[in-house]
Amino acid sequence: MPEALTVNLAERSYRIAFGRDLTSEVRAQAESLRAAGRAIAVVTDRTVAAKQEAALQTMFGSAPRWEAPSGEGAKSLSELERLLEFLAQKRLDRSSALFAVGGGVVGDLCGFAAASYLRGIDYYQVPTTLLAMVDSSVGGKTGVNLRAGKNLAGAFHQPRGVFISTGLLDTLPTREFAAGAAEVIKSALIADAGLFASLETTPLSPGGPGLDGAIRRCCSIKAAVVEADERELSAEGGRALLNLGHTFGHAIEQAAGYGRYLHGEAVAIGLCAAARLSQKLGRLTGPDMARVEAAVAAHALPVRLREPLALADLLGAMARDKKVRGGHPRFIVLGPIGFAAVAGVDPDLATACFKEAGAL
Repeated sequence: MPEALTVNLAERSYRIAFGRDLTSEVRAQAESLRAAGRAIAVVTDRTVAAKQEAALQTMFGSAPRWEAPSGEGAKSLSELERLLEFLAQKRLDRSSALFAVGGGVVGDLCGFAAASYLRGIDYYQVPTTLLAMVDSSVGGKTGVNLRAGKNLAGAFHQPRGVFISTGLLDTLPTREFAAGAAEVIKSALIADAGLFASLETTPLSPGGPGLDGAIRRCCSIKAAVVEADERELSAEGGRALLNLGHTFGHAIEQAAGYGRYLHGEAVAIGLCAAARLSQKLGRLTGPDMARVEAAVAAHALPVRLREPLALADLLGAMARDKKVRGGHPRFIVLGPIGFAAVAGVDPDLATACFKEAGAL
């Protein structure tokens, strides 16, 4: 049996399995559903379909398959509608289940479709990117982007299982791997100073030392946070802490145009901005702020904007962030490394951090 941990959510609990190759475990799950008279369908994207055709056939055989375009642009209402119409055309019923095979876009889109179709059906996550393995496949946050902002339409809908095959990362493009490392750094910053120190000394690489352990640790951090605050309702931080760097990062994604920065690249810039904000608030020392920037750079990620973005566009996007309360954005701040908190922040400080990141 592969290594595993459980996300404990009463009747919504589920298992995260870890291994080099979990093809046989996914196939067994699909066959078990079919044996129980339950139809399945596979949701993936065109890049994964092209690169993993043999694995898809092994896992799912002739099961109906729907493919999204590759990239952040697929995380849209129009693609959600196309997917829902596909499920209806294939006559899936309430006993049916979906398998999301891909990165964060596929997982979020499939999960939202599963939450919406017939008012909710089961789905399973088979993440193929580092970012999806350590973050988006766990926790049940699903959704799509709107013109107004990132992830503004969605639902909390927990998967029934997650299968993390680390061998899939061997063929992941270098830029995509680095983007996933941003979420590993984030998890370390909010909850594990020891993991952060290891990332400083030994940056992650496909198949490299520490990768499997880092993935499992990130999943355990997220599982614990989700168990304590599944729907992000805590007044003291809770699940909101997982958004360290994301208030800045989501604004960058929208202002630049979705796809110009990978999600993890925008988050990386956001992590550095959040570290600078934390220093301005007196919560993080100057040397620790420099450590954050150095760790981000060591993973081939940007610490500032590649080219200037309009400050007005960034601030406008930030004002529409999901974490806004009473018209005011909330930020996740550090202090010290390994600990985080939610803070109300003077807008001028956030503006200064954007300027230091290269906004004009």
